[in-house]
Amino acid sequence: MSLLDVVAIVAAGFAAGAINVVVGSGTMITFPTLLALGYPPVVANVSNTVGLVPGSLLGAWGYREELRGQRARVLRFGLAAVVGGTGGAVLLLALPPGAFEAIVPVLIVLACVLVAAQPWISRRLKERPPGREHGGPVVWLLILLTAVYGGYFGAAQGVLLLAVLGLSLSDSLQRLNAVKNVQAGLVNLVAGLVFVVVGDVDWAAAGLIALGAAAGGLVGARIGRRLSPLVLRVVVVVVGVTAVVVLVLR
Repeated sequence: MSLLDVVAIVAAGFAAGAINVVVGSGTMITFPTLLALGYPPVVANVSNTVGLVPGSLLGAWGYREELRGQRARVLRFGLAAVVGGTGGAVLLLALPPGAFEAIVPVLIVLACVLVAAQPWISRRLKERPPGREHGGPVVWLLILLTAVYGGYFGAAQGVLLLAVLGLSLSDSLQRLNAVKNVQAGLVNLVAGLVFVVVGDVDWAAAGLIALGAAAGGLVGARIGRRLSPLVLRVVVVVVGVTAVVVLVLR
């Protein structure tokens, strides 16, 4: 690994850590970076998930003020995140590598669409009728399914989570974003643990992503809301399209 590779991976981890806290979709930065550096898709995905864990957890900690009074909600949804994240990670390892390589371009395109549509989703969240404070079984099931997706791949899982929470619950977007960060952090954590035990983790790549993501998660929690959402969306979509091209041409 050259010095330029090291810088690229750390920088991608920093950007992903910050973007995950503010928007979600940080995987759309780190995963294509690893692909461009020659890592096989499954190894890149596994190493990326492990590397993003510190940034996810620190980002959630950075939103601790918005989490006050939401313990019951976080615990209820946290169970869905743990079960779903574990299931998604096991699914990734159980299916043949060729299945992931065939599915992931579709998932990236879906993630790009979700990120591009985020302004519309945000408007719908603001216009939504009052929902329930904690949500019912359907909301829990939707969070479980989103966690399965997050454990399997994870790009734009934050956008999906915020859409589910915002359209279902009565609360401010900032408080719901704090819950989203906890759920995404739990999904990354349990999936990462599965990958550490039975996956093929490239520890050099994972460690460099972790270094950048930890710093990015703290920065994203402090000043990320001042960044231009439009710039973030454009960067994520461009990187996502590039990833699809790289995968198709491999």
